[in-house]
Amino acid sequence: MSGLPRNIILTGDAATRLRELPPESVDCVITSPPYYALRDYGHDDQIGLEATVDDWVSGLLPVFRELARVIKPTGGVWLNLGDSFSRHKKYGAPPKGLLLAPERLVIALAADGWLVRNKVIWNKTNPMPSSITDRLTLTYEVVYFLTRSPRYWFDLNAIREPHRSGGGKAAGKAAHGKPTWAGPLAANNEGLRRERPAGQPGHPLGKNPGDVWQVATSSYRGDHPAMFPLGLVRRPLLATCPEAVCTACGQGWKRRYTVRQRWSAKDQEATMVRQPGDFIRCGCAAPTVPGVVLDPFVGTGTVGAVACQNRRDYIGIELNPDYVRLAEKRIREACGSPGPSACPV
Repeated sequence: MSGLPRNIILTGDAATRLRELPPESVDCVITSPPYYALRDYGHDDQIGLEATVDDWVSGLLPVFRELARVIKPTGGVWLNLGDSFSRHKKYGAPPKGLLLAPERLVIALAADGWLVRNKVIWNKTNPMPSSITDRLTLTYEVVYFLTRSPRYWFDLNAIREPHRSGGGKAAGKAAHGKPTWAGPLAANNEGLRRERPAGQPGHPLGKNPGDVWQVATSSYRGDHPAMFPLGLVRRPLLATCPEAVCTACGQGWKRRYTVRQRWSAKDQEATMVRQPGDFIRCGCAAPTVPGVVLDPFVGTGTVGAVACQNRRDYIGIELNPDYVRLAEKRIREACGSPGPSACPV
């Protein structure tokens, strides 16, 4: 392939198909690779049924080395992982012990040059019931945010949430400097002083959503054993995949946001509403294209569906042709078309 394909699902092995993509061409990656030893996806070359958990890690590293090549220096990767319990020491842990598969993979990725910027807790609001009586029910998974560079494209304003507390005289007066007992790696919260003007609870556009996300598991009913929920994709997409990218300089644009008061006659109260405006543009007089999100384990096509619903382009890779057809169908149902071909700005 001489150029970057858009709004397409490529059939085949993830590492192999990734080698066909141009270097530094993808804006962000959102993916959930097969978890170790939990599901059989019906293909002889699938990832996830290796002899040991360390073999599973070794099988994923070539995929992430190709992702490091195709992602832009300003790009980010969101990686959803789940864990499982060992049934025999041959899997890599004593019987009944957690395999610590996510931790093993992320440590290997960090050694391979990835920066681990966040460990997000996906708190499932409808977890699977369990009859286990000698440990706690599993109610969460993790989503790691990885980058290749300390500086990258991130639009926090696009995902801010409303403040839960009001303002008042005390707002903005708390001490935010580094305390005397702080160690060398303790955070300096001096930036909070700028984020919280006097009389306001925090940033005018809303608060940072934090690293615990309450999202229900997928309600999509299709012939696939592991559905990626829409709610788990939208926030990473908006934060790290630009809505518009300049074709001349490659800069991703961000929208301006304003906060306005809206009166509800029914509830007899006013609420603050964040509204998107025009883009903060670069100085080029060149056209733009949508940012591109890549999912090398596309499954049922959730990432593609969320991308086209939010005016982004997507690329998917899937080993099983049956799932490719399922994903294409799901994207058509979600968007009415394969996706946008240009960003009208």
